[in-house]
Amino acid sequence: MERAVKILIVEDEMVIAANISLQLSELGYEVTGILPRGEEALSQIKIENPDIILLDIRLKGELDGIETARVIQQHYKIPIIYLTGNADEAHFNRAKETHPYAFISKPFKRLDLQRAIELTVERIAVEKSSNNEENGNGDEASTKGNATDIILNDRIFVRHNEKMLKIDIKDIYYIEADRNYCRIFSQGREYLLVMTLKDIDEKLPQKHFLRIHRSYIINLSQIDEVAGTHVVISKKAIPMSKAMRTELLKRLQTI
Repeated sequence: MERAVKILIVEDEMVIAANISLQLSELGYEVTGILPRGEEALSQIKIENPDIILLDIRLKGELDGIETARVIQQHYKIPIIYLTGNADEAHFNRAKETHPYAFISKPFKRLDLQRAIELTVERIAVEKSSNNEENGNGDEASTKGNATDIILNDRIFVRHNEKMLKIDIKDIYYIEADRNYCRIFSQGREYLLVMTLKDIDEKLPQKHFLRIHRSYIINLSQIDEVAGTHVVISKKAIPMSKAMRTELLKRLQTI
């Protein structure tokens, strides 16, 4: 299954908010709501937890954007990106104390918005990966968390045609090296991952995957045939080094 990253917009200038929503939709993200008040955002989050919040610093109402962020952070671990319109030094310093993932100055360019979201997604992935290592990658609980992570124990998020798409790890057939990139083959679809095969091999759950060749990682549960020099997955013959054949057979007995 694939799911777009969910983003909540909290902005009291509706023309700006509508423009942001349109651009996010065109980039492949799912806008879960456009709200003008911090109080409304807090209520909305209880109903549907977004992956990222775009939050105007100078909201009208009882709570401005910074106070809204403080309340959110008391109960949730949702990345916040501030929208700012010439914020003065005092507001900026208050905002920094809430440790936002990014600032976007209004008026903004589409590329600024796109890069801020992408950098936020990647930063969360790094943080989640570190947490998983600390907690132990084999811990079932470590697979739970924000779906915006690039690589988790049960899913991968990749950019595909300007969208962030989720690929369930169990659905992956194999991964092929393509210079500094990887191509993921999954149930009739192909995706490009901006990561070397070595890096992805280090992050994937070792229980299910094995690098059987310098250019290939395979999903052990998807193997259809094991031959002397290759394996077959979904009618694709994938070369296997002699050194890895024994390891492969050993691993197949444990899955």
